[in-house]
Amino acid sequence: MNAKYIIGIDVGGTFTDLVATDSKGQVTFTKSPSTPQDQSIGVLEGLAQLADLLGTDLRGLLRATERIVHGMTVATNALLERKGARTALLTTAGHRDVLEMREGLKPERYNLAMIPPEPLVPRQLRRGIAERMGWDGEVIAPLDEDSVRQQIELLKQHGVESVAVCYLHSYRNPAHERRTGELLAQLMPAAYVSLSCEVLPQIKEYERVSTTVVNAYVGPAIKRYLDNLRSKLVDAGLSDKLYIILSHGGITSVGEATRLAAGTALSGPAGGIAGTLACAEITAQPNLIPFDMGGTSTDISLVNDGQAVLSAERGLAGERIAMRSFDILSIASGGGSIAHVDDGGIFDVGPQSAGSWPGPVCYGRGGQQPTVTDANLLLGYLDADHFLGGRNALDVAATEQAMRTLGQRLGLDAIEAAAGILRLINIKMADGVRLMTLRRGVDPRDFALLSFGGAAGLHATEVARELGVRRVLVPTVASVLSAWGMLASDLKYELSRSFLADVGRLRSSELKQMYAQLEDEAFSRCGFSALQDGAGLRVERSAQMRYGEQIYEVEVSLAGLDLDDPAACEALAERFHRRHEELYTYSSPGQEVVLVNLHVAVIGPVPKQFGNTEAYGGNEAPIKRHKEIFTGGCWRSVPVYAMERLSAGHTFHGPAVIEAETTTVILHEGDTTSITAHGWLDVTVASR
Repeated sequence: MNAKYIIGIDVGGTFTDLVATDSKGQVTFTKSPSTPQDQSIGVLEGLAQLADLLGTDLRGLLRATERIVHGMTVATNALLERKGARTALLTTAGHRDVLEMREGLKPERYNLAMIPPEPLVPRQLRRGIAERMGWDGEVIAPLDEDSVRQQIELLKQHGVESVAVCYLHSYRNPAHERRTGELLAQLMPAAYVSLSCEVLPQIKEYERVSTTVVNAYVGPAIKRYLDNLRSKLVDAGLSDKLYIILSHGGITSVGEATRLAAGTALSGPAGGIAGTLACAEITAQPNLIPFDMGGTSTDISLVNDGQAVLSAERGLAGERIAMRSFDILSIASGGGSIAHVDDGGIFDVGPQSAGSWPGPVCYGRGGQQPTVTDANLLLGYLDADHFLGGRNALDVAATEQAMRTLGQRLGLDAIEAAAGILRLINIKMADGVRLMTLRRGVDPRDFALLSFGGAAGLHATEVARELGVRRVLVPTVASVLSAWGMLASDLKYELSRSFLADVGRLRSSELKQMYAQLEDEAFSRCGFSALQDGAGLRVERSAQMRYGEQIYEVEVSLAGLDLDDPAACEALAERFHRRHEELYTYSSPGQEVVLVNLHVAVIGPVPKQFGNTEAYGGNEAPIKRHKEIFTGGCWRSVPVYAMERLSAGHTFHGPAVIEAETTTVILHEGDTTSITAHGWLDVTVASR
């Protein structure tokens, strides 16, 4: 094989998506069922399918591969299912309960009925160490190494696999944490060790403790999975060119992803945002709402003026992860979401999901409860004989029986029950979009909905109609856009430091010196040269700032700010005022502005192969056949279009079905679509 491939892999709850682009821009993609018991099995099976589509075998494909960029759900699953490592916490004596006290004992501190969540580390494994560092980094009490050794022996007796170390004020002076790390390496060499001075060297004790503990809790699972996957890929012919996409959208090495395991918590969805940013550039549509509906969940975010929101205020499964990540809302609404009636007679869809196994009833793997996918099949939106290109025939009879059983509890027939499932799930997803837009003061009607994920096309026009959004974009790679987006991601290494200062009293020379030190450390640790191909690194600077009496910070970019200018600090304060007003509709120029954290991101551009963006140019008839679908409250015969045969400039009206091998798009009465120069669907949605 002469072609050189770049491959993106996104492991979802139901399917593993794989995309390969070659040096000529040809895009090939496929889906393979995810294998939750060992995600590497589904990855290898998917790569074998991809190789077959490219006319080679797995070894031939991997030998011709420049790099693989991988998004995964290992950390997510470990947190959601509480199946992480047996973890201990070593912290300053007297402070072991910070993890349980949180910021007010429970996430909703004024909800008296809410049971406080169980911490990831039980109290008997949260051990106090005799030491104390002052707020300014001065040693108040030296580290008692005998105390550390005694606690390590106790942890060994309790079968601890992973240890988080978080001492007071270690962000100012990490000496005690680093020495504790050395002792752990000597006395517990098999343990995964997570030091807060390496994971999150920032002020705010609870955030630092929680993030370090999450890192320790998921770290061993990430290490086992990546070591196993890398070993299998190398054995199959890949020359150790595996990279991982992190929650902030940048890619990194396996070693770095293992060290900062908590940074992979939103690994897969981050690929979707990276893909959305590429779509915004390709289509010159800077305002997009990424709408990613898969088999288990729907991920919703916002791209405003070509920029995605990065936030350090994220959490997952009730745990605080204060690392920067794309701001993504995940709701339990996917193709596998189960429809049910509770004991009180209330009808609902989700949050329980059939997942990839047994999956929806129509998969024929033993599922008994009807899902969103089953409803789409029964209403004619999915083709039972051509699902996933005909590789998986769907069981209509079993689906109809399950839906009839549900309908009996609701006093409805099977079709009415299926229509009710779709109506409810569409309302839930529209509410999710409202949360991501209206809470930021933006009107979703000013945006286009970018539909991607295997199930999104079945629902996108109805969700848009619910919101009053008039435009929906569906890329040709919609069903695998998260994996495709990973191919658009650069190497990225982020580093933060707390530096508390009144900006009004800060000299520009001090600010410049602090950023210079941070950048030197980031450059020395990023290790990007192997993949860069000689391309130059660039640095993005930002600062987290607040008014004096506030407790939450606002991220402010330093792009274009000249730190050699004596007035740089004044300019930075002015940027903060403007940003605060953008976010909260007001600013207070007369108040003290406090600098809290400095942040740098080192970006290593990598060669990209987005793939051919030209539309199909053949003369084949785009209509494959006609079929009956349930739309507008009745059955109608509608045309079925083959997405791969649609030519640029082609326009047609709904109701209609557009089919591709791995996704289906539904147009309802009044919807109109035109085909862009890239072969994508540009849908104008009729108002309700």
